[in-house]
Amino acid sequence: MKEIIMFVDTLQPFLQQAWKKSGFSTPLPIQERTYTMIKDGKDVIGISPTGSGKTLAYLLPLLEKIDVEQKQAQVLILASSHELVAQIHRLIQEWTTYAEMSSMMVIGGANIKRQIEKLKKKPQIIVGTPGRVLELIKQKKLKVHVLKSIVLDEADQLLVPEHRNNLFGIIKSAPKERQLLLFSATISEGLAEEANRYMVTPEVIRVNNEEAGTPKVSYQYIVSEEREKIDILRSLARHLDEQLLVFFRDSGNLAVIADKLAYQGIAVEALHGELSKQKREKAIRQFVKGETQLLLATDVAARGLDVKDLAYVVQVDVPRDPNHYLHRAGRTGRVGSDGGIVLSLVTNSEVRQLNQTAKKLEINLVETMLRKGKLIKKDPTKRR
Repeated sequence: MKEIIMFVDTLQPFLQQAWKKSGFSTPLPIQERTYTMIKDGKDVIGISPTGSGKTLAYLLPLLEKIDVEQKQAQVLILASSHELVAQIHRLIQEWTTYAEMSSMMVIGGANIKRQIEKLKKKPQIIVGTPGRVLELIKQKKLKVHVLKSIVLDEADQLLVPEHRNNLFGIIKSAPKERQLLLFSATISEGLAEEANRYMVTPEVIRVNNEEAGTPKVSYQYIVSEEREKIDILRSLARHLDEQLLVFFRDSGNLAVIADKLAYQGIAVEALHGELSKQKREKAIRQFVKGETQLLLATDVAARGLDVKDLAYVVQVDVPRDPNHYLHRAGRTGRVGSDGGIVLSLVTNSEVRQLNQTAKKLEINLVETMLRKGKLIKKDPTKRR
C-alpha cells in the first residue's frame, strides 16, 4: 500500500487535483506497473483487459514529462478510429484542466485547413489517426523534431495492413531516441515482434482479468434462425430496461436491421465507418446520454466507445477473430461496474465457431433462451 500512496503523492499538483476530482482511490494494476517505466523513458508493451485503465496508464507519466515551456508537439498518441481518438482527447482535456498545456485531435475526414490553423498554436500533445497525422507531417505542418513519446493505443488495430505503412512512416519521421509505447487488450506475438523492430528492449507488462479487477461477465448465447435474430433484438429492447450495444460484422446488414427496428418504434442508432463523422458523433453522444436504447455497431467504429455501467453487449454474428470477441465483450464489465452479460445470437452452423472462440479465450459459455423478454438458462439435458 505504501508504494501506491507514494505513486499518487509524487504526481504534479495539476494531476493530483485531477485525481481528486476523478474520485479514484488507488491506481489500477496496469497503471501501477507501468508508471515508473514510462516516466523513466523506457519502451513499454502494456497488455491489459478492455476497461482496465490502460489510457490513464500511459497518460499520467507522459503528462508528468511535458515541458510546458516548450511549445512543440512532445507526445503523439495514435489510434485507429475517430471515436477512440475523441475519447482519448476528452480524457487528456480532463486531466490537463489545471495545467498550462494544450492538445488537439488530428483525424481524417475533418477539415485539414482548420487542423493546420490549430497546429500553428503548437499544441504539446497530438492525438490522431495515422493517415492524417502522416499527411500533415509530410506537408511539414506537424513538426515532430522534438517528439519525446509515441503511443499506439489499441495497438492490435494499428499494426494491420490498413495502417501499417502510415504508422511506420510516422515512427521513422520522429527522432530516433523517442519513446515508443504499445497498449492493447490483445496483441499477437507476430505483431509484437514487428513493433519490436522499432523499440529498444521494451518492457512487456501483462495484466490478466483477475489481476485487473474487472467485474465478472456472463457469456451467454441463444441458438436461432438467422431471420429470428431481429425478433430477439426487438424483444430484448422491449422487455429490458437497459441499453444494448449490438455488434455486427457487416455494415450493410447492420443498416437494414437498424431501419427495421426504428420503423417498429425502437430508439436505435447505427455506428459504422461509412457514416459521416457528424452522424457517428451524434450516435455515440445519444447512446452515452441514454437517449438511445440500442446502438448497432461494427467492431472498429465501437473501439472508442466507453459507456458507464453498460450491462449488455449483444453479438448478432460471431466475429472471425477471437480477439474481436474479447474487445466487444470488454465494452461491459468495466472496472467500477457491476459486471455484465455478453449475449451471442448464433445459428446452428455458428455454434461450433462460437465454442472454438470460447475455448481459445478460456471463457465459459452458457446456452440460454428468451422467455417473455427474460434470459433463462437452458437445461443442457433437453435436446433442441
